[in-house]
Amino acid sequence: MSVKFIGYIGFNNGSETQSAVRSRALDIDYVDAAAKAQEEGGFDRVLIPFGSNSPESQIVAAHAAARTTRLGFLVAHRPGFTQPTVAARQLATLDQLSGGRVAVHIITGGADEEMARDGDTKTVKAERYARTDEYLTILRQEWTASKPFDHQGRFYDIRQAFSAIKPDNLPVFFGGSSDEAIEVAGRHADVYALWGETLAAVQDTVRAVRKSAARYGRSPGFSLSLRPVIADTEEAAWKRAAEIEEQVRGNRVAAGLPLTGHRPPNAGSLRLLETASSNRQDKRLWTGVAALTGAAGNSTGLVGTPEQVADAMLDYYDIGIDHFLIRGFDPLGDSIVYGRELLPLVRAKVAEREAAGLALAG
Repeated sequence: MSVKFIGYIGFNNGSETQSAVRSRALDIDYVDAAAKAQEEGGFDRVLIPFGSNSPESQIVAAHAAARTTRLGFLVAHRPGFTQPTVAARQLATLDQLSGGRVAVHIITGGADEEMARDGDTKTVKAERYARTDEYLTILRQEWTASKPFDHQGRFYDIRQAFSAIKPDNLPVFFGGSSDEAIEVAGRHADVYALWGETLAAVQDTVRAVRKSAARYGRSPGFSLSLRPVIADTEEAAWKRAAEIEEQVRGNRVAAGLPLTGHRPPNAGSLRLLETASSNRQDKRLWTGVAALTGAAGNSTGLVGTPEQVADAMLDYYDIGIDHFLIRGFDPLGDSIVYGRELLPLVRAKVAEREAAGLALAG
């Protein structure tokens, strides 16, 4: 099993350490620099996020693809706001123009207020996952059909759909921790995405998704999202993690945002918040920022020297994680450090694992 690394381009070089409420303003110079740095650093892809107040992810990916030659792009996309046939053609076009460097990360939906900003005011979570299931069925049919097709379902009524443009290879990433999400993941996900929880919790989710996927004869990969904090010594790394916590705490206090008593609306954040009940888990899983922010997205990390963090990542690799989505609290600067000091170590350790496994098999 090979390992792949996914970086991040969040529209500008800000993070929770600069402001409690993250800016989504578009900084073109940052986008260019981040794309080039992560390509040079050996990342396989970068995630372009989606939000109701964000720049449009596909357009940012198209711009960054034109500035690079090898870097792949994981384009976050929310079903329900674009017709699936239109989205299929948009993504296939981006795939072709980029030379096959595109994957799509399906984000079914967050809090009700987030959905309402784009006009989705009448659905509940179970309906959104049902809609996503139907949406992805149509998306794949548009990508593969050799002749016009009809589709009549609960959410979409499509007649004689056909696309002249097909993707070369456009993997579907998918996340979500509810029972509805696991069912949709089993049917559609090429790669299932998790946030950074304990080894035991991640292993439980991997097993659940594999069981769901097996019913459809499928075997997805798995991506884990982390915020590594590395330094020359373990003591220095934990010191930096503590400083990051203090910066986040100070920003939230200044903005009048809560530090405790969080009630996240989605199952994934609830699970992550449970993980954050202790500041440190397993060998070096750090949950300080997740606890302060209510586990709002990718907010846990691994802390230590590059060697120690690489070893901790290998523990996840051993239970089925074959993609790591990593980003830092200094987005551009940390991505350069990861490319120089962390990615080569993990790849070397995975190669050693694979070589040892082949030797034993022989």
